[in-house]
Amino acid sequence: MIIFLVILSVLILVHELGHFISAKRLRVRVEKFSLGFGPRLFSKKVGETEYMLCAIPFGGFIKMAGDNADEFKGRPDEFLGRSPGQRARIVFAGPFFNYVLAFLCLWMVYFLGFPKFTTSIGELIPGMPAQAAQLKVGDKVLEVNGVKVMFWDDLTKKIHASKGKTLKLKIQRGAAEFDTELTPQMKKVETVFGKQVEVGLIGIKPSEDVIKVRYGLGVALVKGTQNLIEMTIATLAAIFYIVVGTMSFKESVTGPLGIFFIATNAAKIGFSAILHVIGILSMSLAIFNLLPLPILDGGHIALAGLEKLRKKPLAQKTEDVVNNIGLSFLIILAVFIFCNDLIRYGYWDKFIALFVR
Repeated sequence: MIIFLVILSVLILVHELGHFISAKRLRVRVEKFSLGFGPRLFSKKVGETEYMLCAIPFGGFIKMAGDNADEFKGRPDEFLGRSPGQRARIVFAGPFFNYVLAFLCLWMVYFLGFPKFTTSIGELIPGMPAQAAQLKVGDKVLEVNGVKVMFWDDLTKKIHASKGKTLKLKIQRGAAEFDTELTPQMKKVETVFGKQVEVGLIGIKPSEDVIKVRYGLGVALVKGTQNLIEMTIATLAAIFYIVVGTMSFKESVTGPLGIFFIATNAAKIGFSAILHVIGILSMSLAIFNLLPLPILDGGHIALAGLEKLRKKPLAQKTEDVVNNIGLSFLIILAVFIFCNDLIRYGYWDKFIALFVR
């Protein structure tokens, strides 16, 4: 539970810190910067900003002067007193800081080291090519078609891409090494995006044999950046496939309950795994917040862009309606994700039992 709260608090605080620093740089008055929510435990005013520590350690928030129509007095140091472009910069800074956090976490993951499965075989699937070639549990694949493989994901990529062609494997069994040939079976499988693709399979599963892989700062920087780019593209692709209906929304999203389970499992593996989870979640939060939906940062940026094009803001009643629709949508979405997580992790019956006696 502590790891879960720490991860969510870090994600939210970094997000709010982005808004805070950007607002300060543009000389927008920040009235409050809070660590946590709820009852105030401690506060100190420094300059124009009151810094607070609150009882509920769940992220934080900032309060800018004149950030809503009811409080806006027309002063230049108020949020609504700034140009649409400047307001968009302040709003964008939150997701941007989350993205920077994701980059730093992934960089450190590759530098500190992370566990990867070796090419040792842990299980053979009956009736598949590996069993027919008389491979055994405990065998280790050293090469595929003369190319060395060290990790399970590299091995599976080569097997999947075989397109039914015969593969020559160098196998280590105890102290002995030998070569064997087999032809993968081509089967259609469903990708995470819901698309059917044909891949080669030989019927093996990994053992629990893992090694810790780490790189120098420079190489870790490159690999962390590559990983972040790959995950960003995959996340954007997933959003696209969800929108067009080829990918299940129900199976693709998770909420606080899911994050709790992910964080708990990561804590068992080690610090690098926790950093990896923070990196993935921070990147996902940045992208989600930039979606052009009312209430989200992307919605505020879209409204600022519309204001710049129209040379005037939307009527307050219109903006209130848009924001209320967006808020209602997010509440429905949050309830759906929460209930979906309860079902996915086997807590639905226990949850219903709280209300039905």
